[in-house]
Amino acid sequence: MRHAPIDPQLFVENRARLRPLLLPNSLVVVNANDLLPANADAHLRLVPNTDLFYLTGVEQEESILLLYPDAADPRMREILFLRETSELIAIWEGHKLTQEEAQHVSGIRRVEWLSAFPALFHRLMCESEHVYLNSNEHKRAEVAVETREARFVKSVQERYPLHDYRRLARLMHALRVIKSPAEVALIQHACDITQAGFERVCRFVLPGVNEAEVEAEFAHEFIRQRGAFAYNPIIAAGKNSCVLHYLENQRDCRDGDVLLLDVAASYANYNSDLTRTIPVNGRFTPRQRQVYNAVLRVLRTQIAGLTPGKKWQQWQDESEEAVARECVDLGLLKLQDLQLQVEDPARKPVKKFYMHGCGHPIGLDVHDLGFLTEPFAPGWVMTVEPAIYLPEEGFAVRLENDVLITETGVVDLMAHIPIEADDIEALMAGKRGRQ
Repeated sequence: MRHAPIDPQLFVENRARLRPLLLPNSLVVVNANDLLPANADAHLRLVPNTDLFYLTGVEQEESILLLYPDAADPRMREILFLRETSELIAIWEGHKLTQEEAQHVSGIRRVEWLSAFPALFHRLMCESEHVYLNSNEHKRAEVAVETREARFVKSVQERYPLHDYRRLARLMHALRVIKSPAEVALIQHACDITQAGFERVCRFVLPGVNEAEVEAEFAHEFIRQRGAFAYNPIIAAGKNSCVLHYLENQRDCRDGDVLLLDVAASYANYNSDLTRTIPVNGRFTPRQRQVYNAVLRVLRTQIAGLTPGKKWQQWQDESEEAVARECVDLGLLKLQDLQLQVEDPARKPVKKFYMHGCGHPIGLDVHDLGFLTEPFAPGWVMTVEPAIYLPEEGFAVRLENDVLITETGVVDLMAHIPIEADDIEALMAGKRGRQ
C-alpha cells in the first residue's frame, strides 16, 4: 500500500456496525476483486473491493472474509483468508501480507491461508441458516463481466441449494453512506491533496499548454503525496468543457478559453471530487464571469440545502429551479419557461443548459453506495456540482465541492480551495509557466 497505515479500529468498528443488521445464525462472505487481464500476458493493477476494504482494510488479491457472529467457537466468528506467499511470488510480484501483518491491518485475530478455506467454509455452511453473499448493486452499474463474487455466488448456491440466501449489498449501502469521523478524516486528506494539485495547475496554466500537460501537473502532485487520481481526469478547454465526460485531454489551451478541471485525488482508497473552471489566460471575460458567478451562487444555495431529512429528488429539483432562474438573468431562458409544466422532467427547458444531477454520495467509491430514495442524514458526504453548459457560446462552467452533512449544518470539506472568480485570477497571476 502506498498510503500511511490506517488505525485498524476503523475496520473493527465497521464490522461491529454490520453485526446487528444480520439475522441470527448468519454467515457473511466477501471476496476480493479479480486481477483483470490486459493484453498478452499482462494484468491490470488490482482495484480493491471496497466492501472488503471497508470491513478489513485489506487490499490484496484472492482475499476472503468470513463473518459468523453467532458461532459457538469464538475463533470461528471472524476469519480472514489470504493467498499464501512464497519465495517465487516475492521475487516476481513483491511482498504479500503475512498472517501477522494482516492481523494488524484488519484487527482480525484469525488469519488463514486460502488452502484452509474449503474445509472451514463447509463446516460453517453446515452450521449456519442464513448466508449473506455480495454483489454490485449500484443502480448505475453495468456489470458486463462476471466477477469473482458472481462466480462464488453461483458455485455456493449450486452446492448448497437449501440455505436461505440474503443480499449483503443492501446492508453495505446502508452502512457505507454514513461516514465515521475516521473516514471523514481520510476524505479530507484526499481533498487536501486535491487542493495542492489544483493550486499547482493554476500557477501552471497559460495559453499554449496542452490539456495533457495539465493532467501531468495533477499527477505529479497527487503521486508525490501518496495519492492517485480518484477517477479519469476531465481537463477540458474551450468547447471541450461542454462534454460532460470528456477524457481525451489532448487539445491545446487557447487564449480566451475557459479550462474546466474535473480532477480530484484519492487517498487510502477514499475519494474526493472537485470541479473548477478557470480562464486559460488568467482573466475571465465579462460573459464568462457572469456565468461563473451564476453557477457559484447555485453551488452555495445547494450546499446550504443539504439538510437532514430532505430527499435527493427534492434537492435536485431545487438545483434545477435555481439554475433556471439564473438562466433567465443570463438571457438563456424566459420567465414563462419557469412556469412551463411538463410531464417528462427531462423536457424541462433548463435541461438544455444543465442536464445532470447536482451531486452524489462519495467515499470509498466516487459514486458511493447509498440509497438516494432515503432522506439525507448526518454522516453523509455529498458532492455538490451545478453547472451551465453553453455549447453555442463555446464554453461551460461547472463547480463542485464535497460536503459533510451534520446535525447542526454542513461542513464544506473543500472550503479552503479557491473558488471565487477574483481568487482564481489572483492565484493564476502568480503563475510560473511550465515547470
